[in-house]
Amino acid sequence: MIREMEIKSTLTNRSGQVLDVVYRDIESEKDLDGKKISGVHAYCFYKDKLVVVYAESKGYWTPAGGGVEEGESVRDAVVREVKEETNMRVLKQRFIGYQDIFEPERTVSQTRSVCLVEPYGTFVSDPDGDITKIELIDPKDYKQYFDWGIVGDHIMQRALQIKAVMDSEVAYVS
Repeated sequence: MIREMEIKSTLTNRSGQVLDVVYRDIESEKDLDGKKISGVHAYCFYKDKLVVVYAESKGYWTPAGGGVEEGESVRDAVVREVKEETNMRVLKQRFIGYQDIFEPERTVSQTRSVCLVEPYGTFVSDPDGDITKIELIDPKDYKQYFDWGIVGDHIMQRALQIKAVMDSEVAYVS
């Protein structure tokens, strides 16, 4: 059994509030144990490249992700968000962690996962119009796009380790 990793940190939201964050590693979605998840982010890899998306309305780059819809499983939310925001098919996904963000009136829980993906075709735009660009980048350059501090560094390191294992289990079509 793997020792649970927990990282306590803070983030500053778009309103300038500093919020406490607690991130925890998990081995699968079974480790969520009925936790109410409202958001997902997927560290998606196409071959050796990390997929990042630009949310023009918010003005920043991020891994693909978004909200979990009513009645939708967390796993299905990842697949849907990746398809909507990148026009890519999830070939394999693995949940690697979740974080609780403590806002003044509520706690927001979001998962982090690693996905191996391949394109359906050329990206045009996502249905919500939030994502206007996608890039396939060298994973070592991710901080040029987004920097989630010690939590983000830990997630990226873990994502790359798990990607190496997943790569041996998937054959890309193109």
